Amino acid sequence: MENATLLREWFAQVDSEKTGSITAPQLKNALAVGNLEFPLSIVQQMIRMYDFDRNGTMSFEEFVALNKFLLKVQQAFSERERGRGYLVPDDVYEALGKIGFFLDSPAFYTVCESFDQKKNGMFRLADFISLCIFVQSARNLFNSFDTAKQGRVTLDLNQFVYCTANCRI
Repeated sequence: MENATLLREWFAQVDSEKTGSITAPQLKNALAVGNLEFPLSIVQQMIRMYDFDRNGTMSFEEFVALNKFLLKVQQAFSERERGRGYLVPDDVYEALGKIGFFLDSPAFYTVCESFDQKKNGMFRLADFISLCIFVQSARNLFNSFDTAKQGRVTLDLNQFVYCTANCRI
């Protein structure tokens, strides 16, 4: 219960306009206070991932879901960073598995290449969170098309464009 109280207090501070929801810029600024610097596009994707009512903002309940995801990602990162402050690709692969993301080699290395901002093979926490946000968003979209739960989908061009537009970062 203490955690819920702390989350509610934090949410109330971020919701400076007292609307009952927070915007992407508000969330971006709040994360930056905690030393998590993300481009606005990543924060917008965080909100889209848990924006259950699709209003473009994050309610407290939606924030709790995002927080749960972020804690799981941070724990997987912390268990593998070995005091270095970053993960190398092998660590990223293990951490993704711990979270429940199992990618084949081509998908994994393509995602790593896309989220290795400095192109040095070192993924800081913000890089790893961004990568996980993308993979979770892709999984959510995939699952919405995999209605038979077979692990395969067929998309026409319109559906493919819809998916890529919704996974944009």
